[in-house]
Amino acid sequence: MSEQSPKYQVLARKYRPETFADLVGQDAMVRTLKNAFKAGRIAQAFIMTGIRGTGKTTTARIIAKGMNCIGPDGTGGPTTEPCGKCEHCKAIMEGRHVDVIEMDAASNTGVGDIREIIDSVHYRAASARYKIYIIDEVHMLTTNAFNALLKTLEEPPAHVKFIFATTEIRKVPVTVLSRCQRFDLRRIEPEVMIALLRRIADGETAEITDDALALITRAAEGSARDATSLLDQAISHGAGETGADQVRAMLGLADRGRVMDLFEKIMRGDAAGALTELSEQYADGADPLAVLRDLAELTHWISVVKITPDAAEDPTIGPDERTRGLALAANLGMRALTRMWQMLLKALDEVAQAPNAMMAAEMAVIRMTHVSELPSPEELIRKLSDTPPPPPPSGGGYAQAPAGTSAMGAPMPTHAAPTGPVAQHGNAVRALAADQALARYPSFEHVIELIRVNRDGLLLAQVERHVRLAAYQPGRIEFTPSDGAPADLSQRLGAALQRWTGNRWAVTLVNGCDTPTVYEKDHAEELALKAKAAAHPLVMAALAVFPEAEILAVRTPEAIQQEAVAEALPEVEDEWDPFEED
Repeated sequence: MSEQSPKYQVLARKYRPETFADLVGQDAMVRTLKNAFKAGRIAQAFIMTGIRGTGKTTTARIIAKGMNCIGPDGTGGPTTEPCGKCEHCKAIMEGRHVDVIEMDAASNTGVGDIREIIDSVHYRAASARYKIYIIDEVHMLTTNAFNALLKTLEEPPAHVKFIFATTEIRKVPVTVLSRCQRFDLRRIEPEVMIALLRRIADGETAEITDDALALITRAAEGSARDATSLLDQAISHGAGETGADQVRAMLGLADRGRVMDLFEKIMRGDAAGALTELSEQYADGADPLAVLRDLAELTHWISVVKITPDAAEDPTIGPDERTRGLALAANLGMRALTRMWQMLLKALDEVAQAPNAMMAAEMAVIRMTHVSELPSPEELIRKLSDTPPPPPPSGGGYAQAPAGTSAMGAPMPTHAAPTGPVAQHGNAVRALAADQALARYPSFEHVIELIRVNRDGLLLAQVERHVRLAAYQPGRIEFTPSDGAPADLSQRLGAALQRWTGNRWAVTLVNGCDTPTVYEKDHAEELALKAKAAAHPLVMAALAVFPEAEILAVRTPEAIQQEAVAEALPEVEDEWDPFEED
């Protein structure tokens, strides 16, 4: 009979910490618990919170071991260094101790499950010093279950301790939190994580490179369980010596250097090169969503490095990547980086929802390459200011802006102008160009339409209601403002017309013009009805009592009759009478 090989155990369980000294990255919590045990100030309830895989349940078991450990000789007391050899320590770590009850709140959420705990706390521990209840994912309990637990949690028997673990601390009621000592388990720092993985790999006599461990650490995002699980998978994937390329293929990641190549091509606006690089990475097995996620991570890292260069000293970043990242941070502007970040966030959603992820990724890359060439607002303003004006429509050689204005029609400082026949001829050409440009607005109605086309609703309403036109010719407007007109209406109207047409407009105020406004012409009948109604003695009396009131609408008898006819039911001809004899 052949000898059976020992049963395989995954690394996450094989190397699970058994004492506080084995916990990595949680120094603050370990120090607090050690001092509490040493001073005999052990709380009746603890709550552990943090992301997945940081040791919440493991810490709860270590606390349970420490409170119930009796030492190898059976005479020990509560300690932060459980022996791991007594019957209680072994039974707790194997999950079979009768006085340490572990409950998953995700599957035991109701009041009935909590009632069982409440009924059992009055009985002393069968063999251990304390009866300990470990409730994992405690935030999954219902509100009624939490309320049922409150009294017991606040005043439990001396032999009962509660230890809660949760990843969603905000979902735990404040009334429960106030009865517990809270410990926030931090994400494990990259340096600590790499050292932990190296120690486990050496214990397994596995050959794995530092670059591969850095990739695993970055993918684990501070979770020790995720990191050890990925290390377990990487060792099996490598089947001997595991390198960064094999881990990258296992995780579906693109080469970090190639991600930087793609990033540089996008920021240069090289759409063809960026699409080629993306296609090659896709052909090599990279997931399009993972590539865009790596681009977003790279954009964030370069932005942070640009603000704080010390961030480049990340142990998960290789020296070549660090050098290239510092160069990109120095050459790229923050506006371009933040714009890239926003577009990548939108692209990640599109790729995740698209029926074909590669097509969506390619379209996102095309958009980003074109947007990367857009100038910043400062550059755009500078280019517009430095751009010479277009030549006049007549085709003459005097491509100059009208005297006293820039290419956009803005006033410019006056300088000494040439004199003589050349100056006279130039002035004549410029005047002809301006007249031809203004000839497109032969009437004031064309000015109204120009305002409407440019969607300046406030200016349009004010011009229609408050301008009593006295005289008009293209480039010159004279009007008398009506009551309630804004004081700066003429200046704003002239500035808007100059901005839209590229030519100066003379807008002046005159007195004594009583020409109806555009609004009065369009609503002459309605205004006449309101004036007639306002002259009625009853309406005059009402307005005298309520001076702030105004007449909004007038309904004439004819209008009322027309509405009644429109709303009346149609007449039915030859209506059948059931009592009518044939």
